[in-house]
Amino acid sequence: MTTPSEPSTTTADEPPKRQRRQLTDAKEMRALAHPIRVAALELLSREGPLTATQLGDILDESPANMSFHLRTLARHGFVEEAPGGTGRERPWCRVGIGNSFEIDGEDAATTSAAVGLARNMAQRAFDRRNEWELTRSGYGREWRDASFECFTTTYLTADELREMGEEMTRLLDRYADRATDRGLRPHGAMPVTVAIIR
Repeated sequence: MTTPSEPSTTTADEPPKRQRRQLTDAKEMRALAHPIRVAALELLSREGPLTATQLGDILDESPANMSFHLRTLARHGFVEEAPGGTGRERPWCRVGIGNSFEIDGEDAATTSAAVGLARNMAQRAFDRRNEWELTRSGYGREWRDASFECFTTTYLTADELREMGEEMTRLLDRYADRATDRGLRPHGAMPVTVAIIR
């Protein structure tokens, strides 16, 4: 499923800010499994550094509430202060290009946190799809024609399913830097959500 809206395989040579972070700690996952924090991370990826006040205006949240969520994200290394500004007027930026995690952890707390985060992400994708359906008539014909949904059933081995997921991730990774580097976005590009749930 694709909708105009945000999206790895990385190497050890890549700078930390360009890598997809592997989440293994239940506290990290629980910190991320909050709709306002996910929305804030998406906005910081799409728009670049923003203050708590700016994020609050966009998300209809108070600056104090946004500051709390930003501090929570910062405590777990998902965001950091950007240069310039003071207090609530200091800008924040996202760290890294995204996150990945395993559902089946080594302990019950990690598994529970991972399941909660996965549900949160699936709900976010579902909400994005609904938003697209409600607003698609406001997009140009080229965007309506380019959007697609794919639902299919086939028979695969576990290895083939894993390989398919890795291939899809590699394909999306070709465009990953555009999420955080505005200079890489071609003229006319818009944010697009691609949801792959396997």
